[in-house]
Amino acid sequence: MFSKTDPLAPTAPPQRAPNPNAGKSVLASDLRITGEISSTGAVEVFGEVDGNLAARSLMIGSEGSVKGTVSAETIEVKGTLDGRVSTESFTLRATARVQADVTYAGLIIESGAQIEGRFTRPKG
Repeated sequence: MFSKTDPLAPTAPPQRAPNPNAGKSVLASDLRITGEISSTGAVEVFGEVDGNLAARSLMIGSEGSVKGTVSAETIEVKGTLDGRVSTESFTLRATARVQADVTYAGLIIESGAQIEGRFTRPKG
């Protein structure tokens, strides 16, 4: 009548569904950060960042602003970027205002983007 194992009992706890926002950090428009930011995921900036930022991918929203050294595999700028940039893929949207020294592998610039700085493509 009693047994050590119940055939109807689950053998493992139920798995949670994957979180679609895992690895994505959003810095809201009312946020101002001074200092270092580092992420292994995606970062979206709608506020202001004054400092260095490293991430897998970075998107600066049209009202967002980053001033400092930026390093990411992919960077998309709709707002303001001032500093140094190192990236594989750099996309400047029409609303972008960039003043930076940029090292990139791939580059997309939409008509209307404001750019000042030096763009370098590594040899190799």
